[in-house]
Amino acid sequence: MTEETPADEMARARTRAYAVMVFSPLFFCSNLIIGRAANEAVLPNTLAFWRWLIAFAILLPIALPKLKRHAGTFRQYARELFLLGFLGMVVCGSLVYLSLHYTTATNATLIYTSSPVIIVLLEWVFRGIRPSARQAIGIALAFCGVAVILMKGDLQRLLSFQFNPGDIGIAVAALAWASYSVLLKRSHFRDLPTIALFCVITGAGCVLLLPLMLWELVMFDAFPRETSAWWSILGVALMASVLAYSSFQYGVKVLGPSVAGIFMYLLPVYGVSMAVIFLGEQLQAFHIAGFLCVAAGVALATLPSRFLS
Repeated sequence: MTEETPADEMARARTRAYAVMVFSPLFFCSNLIIGRAANEAVLPNTLAFWRWLIAFAILLPIALPKLKRHAGTFRQYARELFLLGFLGMVVCGSLVYLSLHYTTATNATLIYTSSPVIIVLLEWVFRGIRPSARQAIGIALAFCGVAVILMKGDLQRLLSFQFNPGDIGIAVAALAWASYSVLLKRSHFRDLPTIALFCVITGAGCVLLLPLMLWELVMFDAFPRETSAWWSILGVALMASVLAYSSFQYGVKVLGPSVAGIFMYLLPVYGVSMAVIFLGEQLQAFHIAGFLCVAAGVALATLPSRFLS
């Protein structure tokens, strides 16, 4: 047998990474689909708390050796880590699940797709990275697409300020996720092991979610007792948390961030398809118009030039 060369091994690794990245956006989208379906069985803070506690319990044994090695750094940046936990686990957890009481998974998916464009804006405001003319056009297009979805294609809604509170909540969550992503780019976080950092942020999120979960428990007797509720919690913990994050990080490691990021353009395709198939939601003309604007805007604002030439 011919001995496998380093080039062959790398080719096999890239093939595996491409296969993994096809499914990564599916894992991310599952949060909105399962969260929407779980609305009747689990309250928002309770769903978010148990989701991240289970994810933390899965990550902790893997991350523990590196947590001990970098304990001093984690203590030094504790405030920022709790801020990341608030943005990533509270706002992008509890608020998303609360918003899904009032809006559809289709709307949520399409609005959430604008996050990469918001990242470009935040990096301009806080890091002085000025967007190019192409990126500026992309930003404008993406926000026009979000506006179409928020207004449901009816300009009168904008003039009379009639917006669905769930759509507004998802828009706030998209801003929070973009802020989370920008904060993670700070040099002192880039130098930390990925799984250990994610484990600490998850733990911080659980601490912040605990009083909110206890409030629901006392006020509404919200402890999940039905088997279906725990299946929902386990689904978002495994698929939308551990698998989504780890698969994306694997893609970034093998393929690079620019190539891995391209696969995230499958988010609205997967999300809307699952909402129609599993939740019976209807795809309407304003969804298609909004999606086309958002997708074109995100592509212009975030794709490297070599992919557009």
